[in-house]
Amino acid sequence: MKIVHITPHLGGGVGKAHASLCAASPTDCEHHYVLLEEARDHRYVDQIRETGARVTLGETPQQLHDLMAGADIVQFEWWNHPLMCGLLAGPPLPAMRSVFWSHVSGVCAPFIPAALIEAADRFVFTSACSKLAPNLSGPDVDCLGRTDVINSGFCHPETVTDGAFESGKGGISYLGTVDFTKMSPAMMQVIDRLETDNVALDVWGGVHDNSPVHMEIAAMKHPERFRLRGHSADPAGALSRTSVFMYLLQPFHFGTAENALIEAMSLGCAPLVFANPCEQAIVRDGETGLVASSVDHAVELLGWMLDNPDEVSRIGANARTEICALKTPERSIAAFQALWIEAMQKPKRTPDFAPALGATPRDWYDTLNGGKQAAAANTSKASQTASKGSLAHFKVYYTDLDRPQRRPIEPIK
Repeated sequence: MKIVHITPHLGGGVGKAHASLCAASPTDCEHHYVLLEEARDHRYVDQIRETGARVTLGETPQQLHDLMAGADIVQFEWWNHPLMCGLLAGPPLPAMRSVFWSHVSGVCAPFIPAALIEAADRFVFTSACSKLAPNLSGPDVDCLGRTDVINSGFCHPETVTDGAFESGKGGISYLGTVDFTKMSPAMMQVIDRLETDNVALDVWGGVHDNSPVHMEIAAMKHPERFRLRGHSADPAGALSRTSVFMYLLQPFHFGTAENALIEAMSLGCAPLVFANPCEQAIVRDGETGLVASSVDHAVELLGWMLDNPDEVSRIGANARTEICALKTPERSIAAFQALWIEAMQKPKRTPDFAPALGATPRDWYDTLNGGKQAAAANTSKASQTASKGSLAHFKVYYTDLDRPQRRPIEPIK
């Protein structure tokens, strides 16, 4: 069975997920990853190649067309990347069996167009929370029956930790994106408001020198409690003395798998999260973690966790057992294998994804951000830097955003 994966790149969580899936994939599956641009981080590309899968970059439009035409399954690794939009809304695609695996939740912008789900043969979410997306529900929308959910975040290979919790002297950590595009400023507020001496939060992840994070830390009453530890290449080691994993994210984040959260839980850490749809799809309140409804509630819950280390240990053990049983690459690749085999029972057909996105790059951006008015509001609030999926990001590839694109831009080499 030949699976051609079309993906903007293989960095970050997407690359990590596919490296794990390829390692667990049956030998009768042939995986070929076609990159639309080169990943800045090559470690997952190297790991994928080590499994025997092919990874190529710089295919010409004709070569890409031929690869898709010759595949048993064409799987588009979907998120709001300008190059993926250009490919889908560009020149006609060959007959294929198309599968989409979405790496954004769609609960908030960037949204997943219902028409894109309807145009695909199969559409797969990485989290069940995507079914709560506002544009995918209602009497005029009937596409969820065409969707599946296959997890992309997996337990850490080192699922045993000998870290001990010492109340009031540590044991609280965060690992992930140290930026307010993802992490909530509530992280500072909660740890700062604790009426406990000798408490601190170890924060693992890189942060830029000019990041607003530094200003928020400086404004704390107890800035010494927010300890920036920098990037760690060894998450298990970084969390080895962690009992409480404080993972308070912005309500508008578009993550799904939350690798850091899942790995921490698999290592026996008890998470404290906000009641965001994605986190609630992972954490069972009171059983495998604690879910806070507000900053005040988070302060209350964290204080309770410090005072009840035995209960925290129980919750962490539950989290580890559940995550290690359910969040494995073997389960996900088996689910994909079944989906691909089922899809192959039907003949190939020529898809038309362009109507789901629009004719111009500006149309694509507007569609993925909830329409022109909503997209304009998002643009005015956002930084003008070329962050992922921003209007500035689209301008990197399409200098004239209002010009219809009859062919996708050539891949960056």
